[in-house]
Amino acid sequence: MRAGGSGGSGVGASIVAHPLWWGAAWSAVFAAAAIAAVVAAWPAWAWIVLAALLIAPCLVATIVVLTGTPRDHLHSRSSVFGHFFVRYLALVFAFLTWAVSIVLGAAISTSIQAAARGDEDEIVGLGLQLLATLTPVVVALLWFGFVVRCAWFLGRLRGWGGAPAASEVPARLLAHRPALRRVAIGLAHPGLLLAVGLVAGVTALFAPQGEVTLVL
Repeated sequence: MRAGGSGGSGVGASIVAHPLWWGAAWSAVFAAAAIAAVVAAWPAWAWIVLAALLIAPCLVATIVVLTGTPRDHLHSRSSVFGHFFVRYLALVFAFLTWAVSIVLGAAISTSIQAAARGDEDEIVGLGLQLLATLTPVVVALLWFGFVVRCAWFLGRLRGWGGAPAASEVPARLLAHRPALRRVAIGLAHPGLLLAVGLVAGVTALFAPQGEVTLVL
């Protein structure tokens, strides 16, 4: 019993001391499992489960850290130029997205009508088929944007160190559980979040969903 307890305590102490390394090791194991799923052509649900397990520790820690951080926590530390420049880039990106969506929408509409040869039922069927194909892609792109945004904020909030001794994370977050606070901040690493978030998104995106064929 003492050996088992000592082993468990040793692992726990190691996780507290090196949370980022343990998070990276966990992610590497499930990333390898995801590659095995690709090679062995596992069913889609297995891909989704692996993607969820891959990102779970880092994502949960990120949610804990960001949930405990007020929205305006870093506003006083950002410059006016930085604030305006980020908004400018957001507006440019929004305009480009709107313009591309109009062009693609017109092209897709024309292609569907040409493929269906005026048959209304066929047009509706092809439209729904295309919607089912594009929805996972759009969701994945939005997920990538969400991950990048969270990683950017984490970089400002706790820096890029493995387990920073000092950070901008509010002191009241898990104040009565310092070991758990250290693990949460260590796992909520911007680089780890970017890596596992993008890999998990790609894994889920390319999970086998059945063939959808549409000739444009």
